[in-house]
Amino acid sequence: MPHITHNMRQGTPRLSSVERSLDLLDRIILDQGRRPAHEIGRQLELKRATVYRMVKTLEEYGQLRACQRSHYVAGRRILHMLASVDRHRVYAELARPLIRKLAKAVGHTVHLGALEGDMTTYLVKEGRADDALLTREDMQLESYCSGIGKVLLAHLPETDQERYLSGGPFVRLTQNTIVDPDELRDHLKSVRASGYAIDDREIAPDLCCLAVPIVQPDRCVTLALSVSSIDQGKFEKSRDALLRKLTQTAEQIARRM
Repeated sequence: MPHITHNMRQGTPRLSSVERSLDLLDRIILDQGRRPAHEIGRQLELKRATVYRMVKTLEEYGQLRACQRSHYVAGRRILHMLASVDRHRVYAELARPLIRKLAKAVGHTVHLGALEGDMTTYLVKEGRADDALLTREDMQLESYCSGIGKVLLAHLPETDQERYLSGGPFVRLTQNTIVDPDELRDHLKSVRASGYAIDDREIAPDLCCLAVPIVQPDRCVTLALSVSSIDQGKFEKSRDALLRKLTQTAEQIARRM
């Protein structure tokens, strides 16, 4: 019978043999075939015979592939999984329960978005089913005039941001839309400095939006969170409170990531 360890914090029994196999698999894949498997196993205090059995099982299952005697690299199953996983979609589902909770608390629509090319893609939309916003998940909007888009543009590396701005002047969607590249550049600087962006009826004449970055562990920003409303009066009165709640949720999502 496999040895069972116990996680006292969660109260869930764990299989130590599975843990050891996963640790070995991680180390071998990250080593990328440079060292023999038994040497990597020694660092995990595994016996050579145990390493051999684990590696052969993982190899037969397609998780590892021999590149020379006792040296292994990622197998076809690992490579297939890596090619199939969209990190932003994974983060979106991790964030969804928190976004749903925020939408219920504030009574507005909440979006999670990412840059894909030059466009902003809505990965998650939560809020009332009868809201008047015409947005939907997987929908793309122009980045220069949306709250999420401006946050993400503001946190791009300078060369990428300049490449984006070189595509201007941009199309004016409302009388409030910023279309001049120089004006937009200055605006993005203020967005980055303040830590949030406002779409003040820039993408549609009756839509207001407040957005904040989700700062990942490596300090990069590839996702942003927003609260949107067509009730401008209610939105303006509660903007400070909305910003606090939005920022708190963004921080909770970052911790989940």
